[in-house]
Amino acid sequence: MAQPAQGPATAEGPCSTPPSSPAPCHPVDEKLPASRLVPAALQHIAAMYAGVVTPPLIIGQAVGLDAAGMTRLIAASLLIAGCATVLQTLGAGRFAGNRLPFVNAASSAGIAPMLAIAETSAPGHQLPAIYGAVMVAGVFCLAVGPFFGRLLRFFPPLVTGVVITLIGVTLMPVPVAWAQGGDRTAADFGAMRYLALAGFTLVVILLFQRFGKGFVKQIALLLGLLIGTLAAIPFGMADFGALREAPVAALPAPFAFGAPEFQPAAILSLCIVMLVLMTESSAGMLALGEICERRTDGRTITRGLRTDGIATLLGPVFGGFPTSAFAQNVGVVSLTRVRSRYVVATAGCALLVLGAFPVLGAVVSTVPMPVLGGAGIVLFGSIAVSGIRTLSEAGLDDSSNIILVAVALGAGIIPLAAPTFYADFPAWAQTVLGSGISAGALVAVLLNLFFNHLGTRSRHTAPALKSS
Repeated sequence: MAQPAQGPATAEGPCSTPPSSPAPCHPVDEKLPASRLVPAALQHIAAMYAGVVTPPLIIGQAVGLDAAGMTRLIAASLLIAGCATVLQTLGAGRFAGNRLPFVNAASSAGIAPMLAIAETSAPGHQLPAIYGAVMVAGVFCLAVGPFFGRLLRFFPPLVTGVVITLIGVTLMPVPVAWAQGGDRTAADFGAMRYLALAGFTLVVILLFQRFGKGFVKQIALLLGLLIGTLAAIPFGMADFGALREAPVAALPAPFAFGAPEFQPAAILSLCIVMLVLMTESSAGMLALGEICERRTDGRTITRGLRTDGIATLLGPVFGGFPTSAFAQNVGVVSLTRVRSRYVVATAGCALLVLGAFPVLGAVVSTVPMPVLGGAGIVLFGSIAVSGIRTLSEAGLDDSSNIILVAVALGAGIIPLAAPTFYADFPAWAQTVLGSGISAGALVAVLLNLFFNHLGTRSRHTAPALKSS
């Protein structure tokens, strides 16, 4: 009796093609030998690491955490990123995980709204208010995820491009302050030695990006951080106190920064950002499906978004932040053509190890602020470029679209250009509008409804999702 033809492995489990079958294992389910697995996983770690530690670095500085607190926050971010990535790549039955080489970690998109929450919260209540809003945003993601496909038409590249651009633009003051020393109250804030070190770090990154090859070019940012830190040591600008005091191995304690507090305005702000993050995750899954030649259907996207929601809901228990896709790792898959999800799962396990050993996370807190500033200009500038690239595919030859982008960008830049603009507004409005990202996203969504949905047929032929 003829046997049924064997096809590539499905997304429901690892490759199980019998040896006698001529059908090859699908590249996504291929288990590579260690000689290929480890270098490929290192490339993903190099691509994601700076992005994973950026949110805890910025938020921790903003709320005034000491070195020990910063170490705990960084370790928690690494741990949650590792758990989310492993769950996403390996999956949990039919419930969660898209089973693609997909990296999940704390997103930079939530930084500006969380900074706005911190600014409007009383000392000692900043992180609890942030974590309460993040947890509700996770519940919101879990509730909306199964139906999100129906909402995608409200988040075309026109809207997501505005938001991504604003993420990079509104965060740019952060690395600029780092380049000046980080502490605005210090007498030597903005001293030339700080600016010189930041400029040196930036030049090192540019040189590696220009003349580096392959893996070296991909880790140009990390090499810049390393060389910049080494250059700071002879001038007494590097402090290794946190490294000496950090415990070698310790798991983050639940609610170490206080029990979550639930403020309506903060919750609204983070839920708006969560919609944008879900759009970005969906875009990343569609892009990876094309790259990996594995169809990404609605169920795959639902499982992937469910993973985002779980990580965002549970992350704050240990000190995590809103979790979403990392577009740079989609680029790594496209560049290397190594499509095995087990490579990314290995990278996730490495993040778990880094999070379980705070002394390794403390290494990041030893990097001098000016060095972080030089690297941050590249990091946040590249986010803005991703948004501009998305906007270039959004039909800006239409005058209505030009007006939409112009007004939304203007609304998003107001808090940056005039920080006291909303000073007389109610506290809830300051939290929502005081973040350029949530203000710009809200305006972009409303104007997209006004121009392209209410009382008229949608005039867009562009796909609803584009990977940034």
